[in-house]
Amino acid sequence: MRHSLPLATQFYVTAPQPCPYLDGRIERKLFTALQGDHANLLNDSLSQQGFRRSQNVLYRPACADCSACLSARIRVDSFSTTRSQRRTLRRNQNLVCEASSPWATEEQYELFRRYLETRHSDGGMADMDVFEFAAMIEETTVRSRIVEYFQPSETDKGSRDLVAACLTDVLNDGLSLVYSFFDTDLSKRSLGSYLILDHIRIAKEARLPYVYLGYWVPNSPKMHYKAGFSGLEIFYRGKWQVVTDPEKVVPDQHPMGTDPIPEQVAAISLPDILTPSQG
Repeated sequence: MRHSLPLATQFYVTAPQPCPYLDGRIERKLFTALQGDHANLLNDSLSQQGFRRSQNVLYRPACADCSACLSARIRVDSFSTTRSQRRTLRRNQNLVCEASSPWATEEQYELFRRYLETRHSDGGMADMDVFEFAAMIEETTVRSRIVEYFQPSETDKGSRDLVAACLTDVLNDGLSLVYSFFDTDLSKRSLGSYLILDHIRIAKEARLPYVYLGYWVPNSPKMHYKAGFSGLEIFYRGKWQVVTDPEKVVPDQHPMGTDPIPEQVAAISLPDILTPSQG
């Protein structure tokens, strides 16, 4: 099914499929291609309206009877560390962070496979081979970086081991964590949280106001860790809203609480440069 605005950008809807976060729910996504000379501009604009990037596609949940998937971001100037987060930062002081153009390596893929086997063995990426992994990292038409974290090798003196990595988009108003993975054997390091904490540091140094975390599902244990960051905002009912108490966020899961797809599309704002000239 295709829906379009009176603009060059066209929007489509995926077929219904089981929700990976909430049992008994069905998910659909609204998506559009990310291509052309103005891909960065489109990525910036739609990210600010709750969309996420996956390779050269931008998507947003558009489920018929549920709005539990909430796009989340951290406002950098409102963030303050908790005692637990300060411990996480201290535990990872010896890690070396390097950011470069998105280029896939065998070391990344090996870490990615180990991460999937322990955390997401039944997920949609479980069967991803090295070529698909390389496409996920490298196929981008926007400003992207692969941010890698290394620790001194415990077995080979003088060398180092990759322990975490994050594919990150650089938006005009922040950093977007597209996909991250890490060594799950190093549980005491809390690397998942550390990646977010370090991206907050990077955003602050770059004077970027936000760190985009992807989707947060309040009722999903897999997503609970995102609620532990102060300065959290969610995109809900067409605007970003400050989360003062994550425990009180109860998304609408009533069939009448979600706008029909054509109305959702009509409400999307696109940059003027993507609007065909009138004449």
